[in-house]
Amino acid sequence: MKRLIVGITGATGAIFGIRLLQALRAASVESHLVISKWGVQTIEHETTYTLQQVRDLATVCYEQANMGAAVSSGSFLTEGMVIAPCSVRTLAAIAHGTGDHLVHRAADVILKERRKLVLLVRETPLSEVHLENMLKLTRMGVTVMPPMPAFYNQPQSIDDMVDHIVARTLDQFGIAADFAKRWSGEMRRASGARRKANPASTDDSEEEAS
Repeated sequence: MKRLIVGITGATGAIFGIRLLQALRAASVESHLVISKWGVQTIEHETTYTLQQVRDLATVCYEQANMGAAVSSGSFLTEGMVIAPCSVRTLAAIAHGTGDHLVHRAADVILKERRKLVLLVRETPLSEVHLENMLKLTRMGVTVMPPMPAFYNQPQSIDDMVDHIVARTLDQFGIAADFAKRWSGEMRRASGARRKANPASTDDSEEEAS
């Protein structure tokens, strides 16, 4: 069975971490969850989930202060770690090795063991400090994936947008995401929509006919 560490920190977008846990359970992937203090606050503020409901989605859940947890050691084998969402404070702590709780420590272990680390960094606009920290970690092999919505898949709800980001995250670990709507290479014909928006405009065929 595959094993993945999931961190949820205090940036907006707690639903990404929650939906990731649900997807891992559906894919029979063992999940090891750590939620920071501010991650807890964000879950309570942004979602209808209780903290216990989120913890129950994980295979194993650790307190952020438990620095002796299994995920704090490189001898505990995993596929890697996802932090979703990842606050810029957490980004900085990982980039500079100054972590003070288990999310930071677990990420540091993933780095030193050369395993896959994916950060769904959530902040906008980005300062030079944020960009430098992202670049530093990217050069170490970390995947930085700000959860930017896609529209080519014609999302009909916030859930569709969240699912797209979670599917792309699972792709990083080769974990099946059957719920993903993937790009097929087919573009919708938009000329009719353009004519309705601007009746005076013509397409190439109309110009040739005239």
